[in-house]
Amino acid sequence: MFERMREDIQSVFHRDPAARNTFEVVTCYPGLHAVWLHRAAHSLWRSGWKWLARVVSNFGRWLTGIEIHPGARIGRRFFIDHGMGIVIGETAEIGNDVTLYQGVTLGGTSWNKGKRHPTLEDGVVVGAGAKVLGPFTVGAGAKIGSNAVVTKAVPAGATAVGIPGKIIVKSDGEQEAKRQAMAEKIGFDAYGVGQDMPDPVARAIGQLLDHLHAVDGRLEGMCKALTALGSDYCGKDLPTLRDEDFADVCKDQQASDKPAA
Repeated sequence: MFERMREDIQSVFHRDPAARNTFEVVTCYPGLHAVWLHRAAHSLWRSGWKWLARVVSNFGRWLTGIEIHPGARIGRRFFIDHGMGIVIGETAEIGNDVTLYQGVTLGGTSWNKGKRHPTLEDGVVVGAGAKVLGPFTVGAGAKIGSNAVVTKAVPAGATAVGIPGKIIVKSDGEQEAKRQAMAEKIGFDAYGVGQDMPDPVARAIGQLLDHLHAVDGRLEGMCKALTALGSDYCGKDLPTLRDEDFADVCKDQQASDKPAA
């Protein structure tokens, strides 16, 4: 028991740069208190002391603002940051090294008995205010964006954002290099299609760049065929795209990306 408690304390230092010393962590971190109380409640639940387990769970909710049903199964090094408003349902299963932020709900979408709540595999991170609803699995290492509403499985290592939650899959290096080359060719600021900040507009622009790259390749092939037939049509230069024509667009985008003071 004490080994697990030491492990929990160390996990706080690993994932919260605001943690300064052990005494502060033990006395001032409600997420840690909620996990420890849940272990006691879960032990009572499994031993058949259902009512007493619910009493301990409700006491933990009153003390920390975090509601964890005593039937939920939670792995090692589970870290709750801030924690106020978190709700974890009875049939939820949480793996090792999982992190939840405030306002997260691991809920159900059915009144039927049986598995109703999600399973979070090892290393999952769920952002503030996110709702993960239903008996599906969020794969190892996946991330759920803040305020997302996720109602279907998330593959391992993927990111889910938006309402309803959409799966963001990082493009491979070759595809990203093609997009970068096309963006530079047409004078578009390449950071606008970066995948580090998944955005519907950026994704749409990325698809347009993929399409333009395919069209460009097809035109090259047609020009070679026409040249072989003796035509000089492809010898004409395309209109030049000037950097200054895109300067205002890039400035506006950079200004909108800066965090508010």
